[in-house]
Amino acid sequence: MAMDATHVLHMNGGIGKSSYANNSSLQQKSFSLTKHIRKEAITSLYRSMLPRCLSIAELGCASGPNAFIAVSEIIKIVEKLCKEMNHKPPEYMVLMNDLPGNDFNNLFKSISSFKEKLSNELESQIGPCYFYGVPASFYGRIFPNQTLHFVHSSYSLQWLSKVPEGIENNKGNIYMSNTSPLNVLKAYYEQFQRDFSLFLKCRAEELVEGGCMVLTIVGRRSENRSSKECCYIWEVMAKALNDMVLQGIIKEENFDTFNIPSYTPSPSEVKLEVLKEGSFTINSLEVSEVKFESEKCESFNDSGYNVSQCMRAIAEPILVNHFGKAIMEELFYRYQEILNDHMSKEKTNVINVTILLTKKPYERF
Repeated sequence: MAMDATHVLHMNGGIGKSSYANNSSLQQKSFSLTKHIRKEAITSLYRSMLPRCLSIAELGCASGPNAFIAVSEIIKIVEKLCKEMNHKPPEYMVLMNDLPGNDFNNLFKSISSFKEKLSNELESQIGPCYFYGVPASFYGRIFPNQTLHFVHSSYSLQWLSKVPEGIENNKGNIYMSNTSPLNVLKAYYEQFQRDFSLFLKCRAEELVEGGCMVLTIVGRRSENRSSKECCYIWEVMAKALNDMVLQGIIKEENFDTFNIPSYTPSPSEVKLEVLKEGSFTINSLEVSEVKFESEKCESFNDSGYNVSQCMRAIAEPILVNHFGKAIMEELFYRYQEILNDHMSKEKTNVINVTILLTKKPYERF
């Protein structure tokens, strides 16, 4: 039975040591690399439409400091444009979406401080800003027809709606790997195609004509689906789990039935699905790279700690759902130890694929 990610996939909530809020600096770095794309998109959109109420959807928002980065940027750009054009600022409808397990409470608590910070930075009163939480999978319709102007998603679309079916022979692995049989690589790719195509179809119905999307997906440069640049981080996790199997801490059949519901596409794979679905014009498609660097902490200064904490914030809920909570400390201690060894020999980078799409006009007969 393939795991349905909708029920178990969410980042670690709260503000503790292993929370996503405190372990998302990697994602923050990627925001700065893609800022120019968001600026180009919103400037063009606002100038051409001048909406009275600008609706912005942040898909896969998680919680913590990164949740509002794109929204903040967009509002700042629009407010500046309004001053230049001598226009009254629009109202803003901000739709924060993630799966139901997301820490929405923590997210909502930070809205008032977000608004205050934004007003201080702009040194002026911004247009009225209304926030809504939308707990649902974006692999389906979540907004009414033609109501969105701008859709943003970062570091979310590499997650699949479920673990691909028919990959029971992926023994010794928890993801695609160079030891995975070909049918496993094919199954992962086909699940990505189904999910991403559905995502595009749903957003095409929800966006207004000329509305746009900026999507940043964790991906790879290589056309090799089991390339080290996208699979390495999960291979290390598989090694840590495998060691625990050998020592009798985890049952072998429990390990063999666990796979990660994720797919890291190449730029050409992303482009192909957009062209096949047909509702969007591709304005730009860029690849960037973020270093998984260690950040010195008071009690740790080894290179694996930061990566281990980041991965714990992301993957712990899925791992707990399958293996139980009792082994987590041991697992992430081992994971960190293996990472220390690997990272002392080679750098670990994350590849981002960022695409800017504009909704095509409807065909009128």
